This record gives sequence, C-alpha cells and structure tokens, in this order.
Amino acid sequence: MRTSRLANRAAALACLVTVAAAAAGCSATYYRALETFGIEKREILVDRVENTRDAQAEAKEQFATALDQYRALVAFDGGDLEDIYDRMNDAYEDSVDSAEAVRNRIDSVESVAGDLFVEWEDEIEEYSDDDLRRRSQRLLTDTRREYGSVLTAMRRAEEAMAPVLTLFNDQVLFLRHNLNARAIGALETELDTIERATSELIAEMERSIAEASRFIEAMA
Repeated sequence: MRTSRLANRAAALACLVTVAAAAAGCSATYYRALETFGIEKREILVDRVENTRDAQAEAKEQFATALDQYRALVAFDGGDLEDIYDRMNDAYEDSVDSAEAVRNRIDSVESVAGDLFVEWEDEIEEYSDDDLRRRSQRLLTDTRREYGSVLTAMRRAEEAMAPVLTLFNDQVLFLRHNLNARAIGALETELDTIERATSELIAEMERSIAEASRFIEAMA
C-alpha cells in the first residue's frame, strides 16, 4: 500500500507540473488534480508542514555556517584575506536564499490551511447526523489550535532571521570596500552581537521544528 501511494504521489506531482502551467496558479485545479490521486488537503497540509520543517533545519545549519565563517574572518591571522572574505560572502548569500525558501514554505502552509479550514467548515453544515457534526466540529477546533501553534512558531523563527541577515549584510558591505587587516580588527566588536542574535535565531528555529514535528504526529 505504501509503495502504491508513493507511486501515485510521483505521478500526481508529474501531472501537476503540466497543470500548474496551464492553470496559472489556480488552487482549485491544483487540488482537484491531487484529489484524483487520492491526496486530500489534509495530507497536503501535513506534507507542506514537513517541507517547511526541513527547510528550517537546512536554514539553521546555513546560519550556523555563516557564523563560523564570520568567526574565521575575525580570527584572520595571515593568508589569503580575499579568499576568507569570499567564503563569508558566499555563506551570507546562501543564508539569504535559505531564509527566502523558509518564507515561501510557510506561505504555502498558510495557503493550503486556509483552504482546508474553509472546506471543512462548509462540509460540517452538510451533516444530517448531529453527533457526527459535533464530533467534526471538535476535530476542526483541535486541528486549528494545533495549526495555530505551529504557524506561530514558524513565523517567529522567520521574523528572527531578518535581524541576523541585516547584521551579516552590514559586515559584508563594510568589508567589500575595506578589505584589509585593520578593517578585520573592527569586526571583532560586532562578534558578540552576531553570536547572540544567531543563537537566538537557532533557538527559535529549533522550537519551530519541534512544533512542526508535533503537528505532523498529531495529524497522522
């Protein structure tokens, strides 16, 4: 059964490449295409939360790498200064890309969650059995609460990325026009600030990753 579902998912995703181009972002067409392969909005939401969790884990590692490169730059004691700067700049640019990937993933989670909850509310009104209607309403309320917690954690981690990127960007810009040993020495005064901000960011990301894992388990 698992193999069959994975095969169906692969076929669905291949089909969606064509669908997305033809539908120009029409979510209704997108969902209908997935439902053809037995993939409902609830499962899409779980998949997107999982993808966001993975993107945050990658971003966490990338920001840690950028911090390591900054430390290496501050500790410069001879060698090819431009090479060390290039590694720092590359790490910063990769961090920017990682942050953008996380933001896009979170947006995609919000999009499908909104569609799921609207559909769920509409379908609750269709029940003729009062007990089933109440049970479905309770499940919707619980799911919304779980989702609210994970979304809040994700957005907090997302917001924590911006000030860290700003700090790194300032240092990269400064060095771009002042790449010499004296300028490197000036960077040390900012090391504590950058270490603290990066540490706080990583902590927020870890909390968000943990919330996502709990949500995925609960939805399973």
